Amino acid sequence: MIAFISGEVIDVLESSLVVNLQGVGIQVFTTNEVLAKTKAGDLVQLHTILIVREDSLTLYGYRTKSEKELFHLLIGVNGVGPRLANTILSTMSVEAIRQAIQQEDALLISRVPGIGKKTAQKIILQLQGTFEGSFGELDQQTLVDHQMLADALTSLGYSVIEAQTAIQAMPKDRPAEIEEQIRIALKYLSGE
Repeated sequence: MIAFISGEVIDVLESSLVVNLQGVGIQVFTTNEVLAKTKAGDLVQLHTILIVREDSLTLYGYRTKSEKELFHLLIGVNGVGPRLANTILSTMSVEAIRQAIQQEDALLISRVPGIGKKTAQKIILQLQGTFEGSFGELDQQTLVDHQMLADALTSLGYSVIEAQTAIQAMPKDRPAEIEEQIRIALKYLSGE
């Protein structure tokens, strides 16, 4: 089992990184957030899970242990494979997924590309009760703000993935006003 990888990024591909591990290029699939914030030459440290299939060995890597743990839980849900679990983690933060599951918000989860309402309900049904105290807490107001910001960005034509990436990139000391948060998110999305 490859549980952790640390090395220099050789290449950033569409959905993965190639990491130099003592002279061997290892392809690691990861979230859109990691891909957006990483360039060739950067040093990365990723918590990984090796998926073994009859015809392939695929490595998925995440910046935090909580993302890796959630990936592991998601692939345990019937109908959710590694690619779809990675898409979920690329679209929503760990806290937003946790909150959606606890509040039985299948509509929010079904906004992830590739997830229908039935799959969202399966995720909620199978994972409900598994998060008690195991992931970081976000207060209710922050979650409401995140949802308002995501709704505003998607109404402006951005995808759910782009909106969630911008939300995750928000500084910790972001302003309380939603208008200012939208302005910061738009700057991020335009590359300024």
